[in-house]
Amino acid sequence: MTRQPNSSGIRFGIGFKLGVILATFGVLASGLTGYYSYSASRGLLVKSAEMGLLTSTQVLGRRLSIALGEVAEDARLLANLDLSAQVARDTAGTQAEARKAQIADTFASLLAVHPEYFQARLIGARENRMELVRVDRDRDKLKRVIGADLQEKGYYPYVFQGLRREKGQVYLSQIIINHEQGAHSGLDKPTLQVSTPVESEPGRNAGLIVINVDLNGLFALLKTDLPDDFRVYLTNEGGDFLIHPDASQTFGFDRGRRILAQDAFASIGDIVQGRADSMVIRATAEQGGENLAAFVKLAFGDPHENRFVILGLSQPVRNVLLATRELAVATLQMVAVFSVLAIILAVLVARALTGPLNAMVGAARRYSDDQTISELPVTRNDELGLLARSFREMQDRINAHISQLHESQRDIVHLARHDALTGLANRLLLHDRLEHAIAGSQRAGRKVALIFIDLDRFKPINDTLGHAVGDEVLKAVAHRLKNMVREADTVARLGGDEFVILIESFEDPRQVGLIAQKVVDSFRLPLKISGHEIRMGASIGIGMYPEDGNNASALLDKADMAMYRAKKIGGDTYRFCSSAVTEELRTNLPS
Repeated sequence: MTRQPNSSGIRFGIGFKLGVILATFGVLASGLTGYYSYSASRGLLVKSAEMGLLTSTQVLGRRLSIALGEVAEDARLLANLDLSAQVARDTAGTQAEARKAQIADTFASLLAVHPEYFQARLIGARENRMELVRVDRDRDKLKRVIGADLQEKGYYPYVFQGLRREKGQVYLSQIIINHEQGAHSGLDKPTLQVSTPVESEPGRNAGLIVINVDLNGLFALLKTDLPDDFRVYLTNEGGDFLIHPDASQTFGFDRGRRILAQDAFASIGDIVQGRADSMVIRATAEQGGENLAAFVKLAFGDPHENRFVILGLSQPVRNVLLATRELAVATLQMVAVFSVLAIILAVLVARALTGPLNAMVGAARRYSDDQTISELPVTRNDELGLLARSFREMQDRINAHISQLHESQRDIVHLARHDALTGLANRLLLHDRLEHAIAGSQRAGRKVALIFIDLDRFKPINDTLGHAVGDEVLKAVAHRLKNMVREADTVARLGGDEFVILIESFEDPRQVGLIAQKVVDSFRLPLKISGHEIRMGASIGIGMYPEDGNNASALLDKADMAMYRAKKIGGDTYRFCSSAVTEELRTNLPS
C-alpha cells in the first residue's frame, strides 16, 4: 500500500509571507530612520556648537584687543598731560614735588577705576631711568611709593624699548611672571607692561608712562559673560601656556621648562608656524572624555614686529550633547510607534504600506541632509498621521535647539558692541558708526559732530553713596541723554562716567551748540536715585568734521581735549575745539 503525502499540514500563504517581509522591512526602516535622524541631528548640534565656540573665541579675542587698546589709550592720556612732561623734565624743587603729588593722585584715580591695573609709573629718561612717580595696588589699597623705595628700571625692555617710541606710540611687553620687587599685588603674577613716551619738547622724550596690567584680573573681567563650562587658554607666539585651567601648566619657561600647547593640542602647531589663523578641534580632556576647543591667532603689540598670541576656549563634548537626550527619547518613541504600526499595517494592508513608509524615509533624509521640512500627512487620523506628527515634533524640537544656539551666538555678538550696564553703544560700535558717518559726510558734503560728555562730581557720589547708586546714576544719565537726541543720532558710553553723542547731518554749528547747552541745562536738574536727590554737572567738548579732524580717532581726541578745557574752567559748560567758534556761538545762544 502506497502512502500519500500528508496534505493536512500548516502551510504559510504568500500573503502571510509578504506581511512578514513588509513588517520586517517596516521595523528596520523605522529603526534606521530614527537612528539616521538622531545621528544626523546630533552631528548638526555638534557642528553648531563648534561654530558657536569659534565665534565666542573670536568675540573674546576682540574684547581682549579692545581692552588692551583702552590700556594704551589710558597710557597716552597720562603721557599727554602737561604735568607729566613737567615732572619728567624738572625732577627737583618744591614745585616739582607738588606736581609729582598731583600726578600720583591721577595715577591713583586711574587704578581705582581699573581693578585690573596694579601699578602706574612715570619713569625719567635721565638718571639711569629712575622711577619719578609710582603708585602700587596693595590688595584693596592704593599706595604711593616715594624716596629711597623708588627704583632704577633702565635695564627692563619695556623701559628702553618704550623710550625708543615716538609720541603716541605704545609698547606692549612680553607676558611674563612679574618678579619686580615692590609691585605688591602684582608680585609673582602674570603681568603685561604697557608703556608710552612723554615728550618734553618735539622729538625729545623726557620720560615714560608705564601701566602694569594683571593678566588674570583682565581675563576675569573679559570672560564674565561666558558659560561656566568654558575653559580659557592663552599662549605666546612660541606656544608656551600663559593661561590654562590648570595653573601648574602656565609659565613653564619661568621655572626652567617649557610647557607647550602643541604638546596638548597638536594642531596648534599650524597656528604657531603661521599655516593657520584659527581652528576648531576635538581633544582628549585631562579628566577623560572629549573636549571641543577653538583657537584663534591675535595680533599683539607693534604690527611691524609681527608678534601674536593664541587665544582658545574649550567645552566638554558631553555638555554639548546634553540637548540630545530629549531628542534620543523622542527618537526611541518614534521608532517604537513606527515598529508597532508597521507590523499591524503589514498584516492588514501590506501593499498600501510601502508608499507612505518610503515617503517618511525620504522626508527624514531630506531633513538630515539640508534641514528641508517636507510635507507630511499630519492631518490623517490613522497610524500614518501619528507617525507624521511624531516626525514633525522631532523636527520642531531639533529646530528649537538650533534656534537657541543661534540666539546665544547673537547675544554674545551684541555684548561685544554694547555697554553691559546702560545698554548704550560702546567704544567699538561708536567707532564703527563714526567712521560710517564720516564716509557718508564725504559723499554728501554734510557735517558730523561729536559731543564728548564727562560728568562733574560723579566720583564723590560714587564714593559716598556706593557703586550700586553710582550704577543707577549712570543708567539714569544714559536714559536722559537718549531722550535729548534724535533716533538717528548715537549715544555711547566709553567707560566710567564718559559719554559721547554722535550727531549726523546738520548744517549750522549752532544746532550742535543748542544740543550741548540743552545737555548742560539738563544736568543742572537733580536726579532722584534710591531716595537721594543727586546734583551734578557736565563738562562737554565738541569736535566737528571736517574742521577738527579727518578721521574717527582724531575727532574723538579733539572732542576729548575740548572737554578737558571745559572741565579746567570749572565744568558745567561746553567748549568747541575752536575757541573762536565757542565764543561766537555762546554770544548768540541762550546761556
